[in-house]
Amino acid sequence: MNEYNVASKVRLQDFDASIGLDRGVSKWKEICWYLIKITIFMSAIPYPMKFKIFILKQFGAKVGKGVIIKPRVNIHFPWKLIIGDDVWIGEEAFILNFEKVIIENNVCISQRSFICGGNHDYRDPSMPYRNGPILLKQGCWIGACSFIGPNTTVGVDSVITVGSVVTTNIESNVICRVMPAEFKKQRWK
Repeated sequence: MNEYNVASKVRLQDFDASIGLDRGVSKWKEICWYLIKITIFMSAIPYPMKFKIFILKQFGAKVGKGVIIKPRVNIHFPWKLIIGDDVWIGEEAFILNFEKVIIENNVCISQRSFICGGNHDYRDPSMPYRNGPILLKQGCWIGACSFIGPNTTVGVDSVITVGSVVTTNIESNVICRVMPAEFKKQRWK
């Protein structure tokens, strides 16, 4: 029997989207945010920074001073976002914050980085949510095209190099290159 004839244990029809995710606002507020997000934040047009920050605050984000948000940035839930002072968010960065994302002062999130607080529990056949918060501490730099997963903290003044995948906490004042794929363990026993 080859691997393509083995029956899967995954049962996505049993997934319940109402369990494990508190969207945090009414459906109408979320729809309004999506319309504004696609016309202003995800646009290539370089809208004024003060305008973008004003809008984020109107939707519940806490945003410090000196923040730069480049064009084509995708922020999923601004009401679950805290941004400190003098933060840079590069083009096409994606902040998927099903849970709180805190970005402290002097943090640089480079272009096309994915700050991803969403996940699913692959150990359960129905794949329920397994989301978690993310904390980017003062002075850290997230290199271009990096992935920061849920339930992680990147320490003070640490650098996550280009294309890295971070799924565990990173201590302070280190330079991390987290890339190579490696076999961990069998999914099903």
